[in-house]
Amino acid sequence: MRLPGLIDVHVHMREPGAIHKEDWDSGTAAALAGGFTTVLAMPNTNPPVTDAAGLAVALRAATIKARCDFGLFVGAGPDNTDQWAHLKTQIAGVKLYLDQTFGSMRLDDMTLWMDHFKAFPEALPIAVHAEGRTLAAVILMADLFQHPIHLCHVSRREEILLIRQAKDKGLPVTCEVSPHHLFLSTADIQRIGSGRSEVRPCLAAPEDQAALWEHLEIIDVFATDHAPHTLTEKDSDTPPPGFPGLETALPLLLTALHEDKLTIDDLVARLHTNPRRIFNLSEQPDTYIEVDESASWEIEAQHAFTRCGWTPFEGRAVRGKVAKVVLRGRTVFENGHLKTLPGSGRNLFPA
Repeated sequence: MRLPGLIDVHVHMREPGAIHKEDWDSGTAAALAGGFTTVLAMPNTNPPVTDAAGLAVALRAATIKARCDFGLFVGAGPDNTDQWAHLKTQIAGVKLYLDQTFGSMRLDDMTLWMDHFKAFPEALPIAVHAEGRTLAAVILMADLFQHPIHLCHVSRREEILLIRQAKDKGLPVTCEVSPHHLFLSTADIQRIGSGRSEVRPCLAAPEDQAALWEHLEIIDVFATDHAPHTLTEKDSDTPPPGFPGLETALPLLLTALHEDKLTIDDLVARLHTNPRRIFNLSEQPDTYIEVDESASWEIEAQHAFTRCGWTPFEGRAVRGKVAKVVLRGRTVFENGHLKTLPGSGRNLFPA
């Protein structure tokens, strides 16, 4: 089966600041192995990407190391609204962290949210980490300022129902759901382990998981929220939140396809068509992936390209595997092997 090159609009490459977990080389190798030819990276690195100088540092690393195409978000802070006019053509969008996350970029003051809504160019979406009542508040702000927002990693029944109502009212709202919220719940925590199960938003109840599937038509995008940490970190007394996900997303979704939970059109819309539309991405010419639909296998971290060395889906039986990835006419991954060098990816938002 041939599919267009997949787009992941929510990844964490951990560079700069934490390359023992992941860098642009290992992270984009994992992307290609998972069928993703484009990734959009989040700004909560160390230091975070919040201005032109920070963006330049992150872009330099990506340009040197990335094996697939890429774009970067810049994070909203308490005093950087003046950056948007200058950076608007160089970034995928701005990211607002309104709830607990990995790092220290949370914005609690709603007047700061309003400042960013006023300042950020209307043509670009504002990506938002918001949960529960915070999600309701930022939907109201999108309505007040008539500025599109993209709600990241929606995980709960109350949230997907609220988004449905917002869309029914014509509000400028899109949303994504991560595979780990579709395929894991609080019922899996004992098996995975409490530290290794730490993620933001937290794994939700089985009823919430079921509600995401029941309202699949409301979900615009599947995005991995690939957020690698090492096993040593996850098994520590203070486990950081986040899962790797680039290499497991497509096989999990293909397995759901075999189980008649979704269709191939559902996959293409949420992993290619809608991400391109929402984030104004150019088409990649002569770019596609080939999938072996009949391949049955078990997920094992030891065979992964991500540097973190583990997965919450260890041992899970899946069906469907990436056999080949072609990027702009060149085979970059085939039968489990990388066929391209670091630095061969392109910045989708050049200055």
